[in-house]
Amino acid sequence: MAKYAYPAIFTKEAEGYSVEFPDVPGCATSGVTLPEAMEMAEDALCLMLYDLEESDGNLPAASDLRDVRTEGNAVASLVCCDTLEYRKLYNNKAVKKTLSIPAWLNTMAEKADINFSTVLQNALKKQLGV
Repeated sequence: MAKYAYPAIFTKEAEGYSVEFPDVPGCATSGVTLPEAMEMAEDALCLMLYDLEESDGNLPAASDLRDVRTEGNAVASLVCCDTLEYRKLYNNKAVKKTLSIPAWLNTMAEKADINFSTVLQNALKKQLGV
């Protein structure tokens, strides 16, 4: 889970723009306008990299933008995405965890009306640096 930058090839079509990522097989999208195509490219890249992180963690290496060749109505540009932000937006389902703490700590926390879920979430975010 991190921030990534991959080269994309934006091709002007008869109607709109098509987008493909030479380093990410199967990752392609399009947009009616160039700004829309750029937005769709970021979303498509994030979804594909998120899926790869979840399945096996093996992400393809990104080519140097200077090495990407285009033809005709096509231009290459870097597309950036942040899979952690993507996770926060689209994978925010709560999961139940069972944990053990000493009885004396539980009693004190309950008397202080502490929300255990909030404390655990905050501690995990701090520990993970997110």
